[in-house]
Parts: sequence; structure tokens; C-alpha cells
Amino acid sequence: MIAAAGYAALAASALLVGALIVYAVSPSPRLIAVVMAMGSGLLIGSVAYDLVADAQGNLAVAAVALSLMAGAAVFVTGSRLIERRGGRRRKSPSGAGAGDEDQPLSIVLGSALDGIPESFVLGLSVVSGGVSVPLLVGIGLSNLPEGMAASSGLRTQGWAFRRVAGMWGAVILTSAVSAALGHELLAADDGTLAGLVQTFAAGALLAMIADTMVPEAYEVERVWTGALVVAGFALSLLVASALG
Repeated sequence: MIAAAGYAALAASALLVGALIVYAVSPSPRLIAVVMAMGSGLLIGSVAYDLVADAQGNLAVAAVALSLMAGAAVFVTGSRLIERRGGRRRKSPSGAGAGDEDQPLSIVLGSALDGIPESFVLGLSVVSGGVSVPLLVGIGLSNLPEGMAASSGLRTQGWAFRRVAGMWGAVILTSAVSAALGHELLAADDGTLAGLVQTFAAGALLAMIADTMVPEAYEVERVWTGALVVAGFALSLLVASALG
């Protein structure tokens, strides 16, 4: 359980690293978009080969499909609710929009919405014998530009770094708790519940990639976005092969 929480906290800490980078060197929106596009590809590879492929060994294809759709539906519904509170551009490489008093809460809720299924599955992967490195790297690379983008907008509003760090600290703690719960709840499972959790999280992650990460990266990078996503996907395969 402690290892699961630690891995989730490590992946989520990329949010805080992103804030540190923003306050230290003010990276360009294009650099943020490049990291976001590659992180998207890494996550797609992890979803396909670490989550869905594993779940198919314990679930019927129809159950896999239904669970994927359920995860996507929950993410999209939650995302739309958060958008109404000012969190629509929380992953934007150009920085989240300034001036909305509800925006910090929206960023926290949005990051938790992204991070809970990721962390739950990281906890599950520890139960299965060891954390999935491609998934861990993919989550970290998806969190890094989110931390950079959101922190850039908050810095523009005049937020001190200490206040931003406290906000991301709450998200990191939530991620660690989610991973620990995933580890404990599924430790004695025969594979059925684990498969449902994996595919539910996979659906949420795919919806998040399609809904926010790729569109926000394309808005800035445009020409090379597709190639960068594929490069991230290829990297996930190389990492999985090297560790397999």
C-alpha cells in the first residue's frame, strides 16, 4: 500500500515540478505543448497495452467495451461540470485564463478528476507485481504540462508560489490516497473487479486525452502535434519492451 501511494505521489508531483519550472524560467507555450503531445502518446500506449490488454484476460469483450464507455461518460460529465466553474482551459499550454475567482477550485477538481483513475490503476499495478513504468511515465508527462499551464495562469493572477504549491500538494495527497485505496481494495480480487477498474480508468483516460490534451497541444503546436503523439506512443512500446 505504501509503495502504491508513493508511486502515485511521484507521478502527481509532476504538477508541482511544472509549477517550479513556470516560476523559475517561464517556459514557452510551445514547449508545454510538445510535452503534452508526447505525454498523450505515452498514455495511449499504456491504456492499450497495460490496461485494456490486461483486462481482456479476465473480462468478456462486451464487458470491456461497456466499462470503457462508462469511464468515458463519467469523465466527460465531470469535465463539463468543471468547465462551468472556469476550469475549461486548465491544461492549455498558453496558460489558464485569468480573472475567474472560481478557477483555482476548478483546477484542483479537474486535476483530481484526471488523477484519481490514474492513481487507482497505479495502485492496482503494484498489486499485479510491480508498477507499470510506461503508465507511470505517461501520467507524469501528462501532469507536467498541466502543472505548467495552470500555474502560468495563476502566476499571471498574482499568486505566490507558496499558494500554488499548496494547491498542488492537495492534489498529490488525493492521488496518493487513491492509489492506496486501489491497492487495498483489489489486493484479494480474482481479476474481475480489477479488470472493470482498469477498463473504467482506461475509458476516462482516453476521454481526457481526446477532450483536453491533444486539442490543447494542437492549438499551440499544430504542425508536429500528430507526429509527437505517435512518438510518445512509440516510446511507450520501447519502454514496455525494454522492461518486458
